Amino acid sequence: MFGGGDETSRRAVLKGAVAVGGAAALSACLEETDPEPVPSGPEDPSSLSERQHAWNDRVRTDDHGNTLLPRHQLLLYLTLPGDGPPEAAARRDVESALRTLDRAYERSSDGLLHSLAYSPRYFDRFGVDLPASIDLPEPRALSPFEAPEFDRQDALLHLASDRADVVLAAEEALRGNEPTANGRDLESALTDVFEVTDRRSGFVGAGMPAERQDGLAGIPSSNPVPEESPLFMGFVAGFRKNQATEDYVTLSDGPFAGGTTKHVSNLRMRLDDWYGEQSFEERVAELFSPVHAADGLVDGVGANLGDDSGITPEMIDEIRQHARRFGRVGHAQKAARANRNEDGTVRTLRRHFESTDDDEASLHFPSLQRGITTFEEVREAMNGTDLADVPTIRQRVNNGILEYVFVKRRGNFLVPPRSQRSLPTPTGETPGI
Repeated sequence: MFGGGDETSRRAVLKGAVAVGGAAALSACLEETDPEPVPSGPEDPSSLSERQHAWNDRVRTDDHGNTLLPRHQLLLYLTLPGDGPPEAAARRDVESALRTLDRAYERSSDGLLHSLAYSPRYFDRFGVDLPASIDLPEPRALSPFEAPEFDRQDALLHLASDRADVVLAAEEALRGNEPTANGRDLESALTDVFEVTDRRSGFVGAGMPAERQDGLAGIPSSNPVPEESPLFMGFVAGFRKNQATEDYVTLSDGPFAGGTTKHVSNLRMRLDDWYGEQSFEERVAELFSPVHAADGLVDGVGANLGDDSGITPEMIDEIRQHARRFGRVGHAQKAARANRNEDGTVRTLRRHFESTDDDEASLHFPSLQRGITTFEEVREAMNGTDLADVPTIRQRVNNGILEYVFVKRRGNFLVPPRSQRSLPTPTGETPGI
């Protein structure tokens, strides 16, 4: 499956390793690289942040202070056996496995970032409702034109690193296929408690989508994704001033204070018309705003924008006028209507990354916020249904990027604080630990 010593085959191994997974992929990845030693974590994990979602000071940043997410990402969807609540022994096994990861890998993009989150269905096992302050509904369709599958597995483990070998090695150890992780013995594996019911991989970073676009469903055969782009749609994203802070999305009180909620959607991409029918200016107009295109605000992949997408209050307030004047509206322009408080504070922290799972271009979209309702409100604004009465605007045409992305799956999760990450009760307790 893997092989060859030249640069082309080496790059092929590295770009496909996390997507394929397993011991063979890990072995091939290690054979094709001469990696530096992986930095280890602290002997005393209590020195780590209580916030599992506190990643921003642990990753690289660009020249504008925008965070650069780890290049390799993995989502493992986990299910517990039976219907009732977990036993204390299971809780101890989960915590043992995660503490080994804490010690084995520095909590950084050079080492490993990870978080474990829980679904509404998991908490239903206890027969006790979550506190009313926890906004964690079951996932649902969030537009009149989608019919997604719903992720109701008990838990979601998110692994991320700039190094493919680290993600693969951690996964193999957690599955019980390797006895150690970065030289640390595992006393228990995550699969001693959970079944892995789905595995979804991804990546993000300049050059990575371009390397993976050839022959991919959803990408034109001309391979138009720019080398400089971190995403398939050809532009940068995640501008610092258009992201909520980790402080803002953190729950400030209640039994899970220090945690957050996480919505994860999976979107299939169909970019033939995006690149084949739309000019560069039209793509800018539909991703950002028509004013961005008319005023030439975006160069290339948009790195010239610095730390701000350039969506102004005027662009938000005058969106209907722009729809009539330009015949289209922008994705960022629409979403910002619900993603900012009156004082301009951004409400959600998005950490999306691309995927080639199932040999098609897709997007995994994790979003952190205090409550899932916030994400739902932002998605409603993104739908632009209220603008479809303008003659040139239809529900999915000239209406941001809706014509090119299709929701396949949605799931809602609670990310508890680190001290409560191992099979918590609805009241935030972890008996047996």
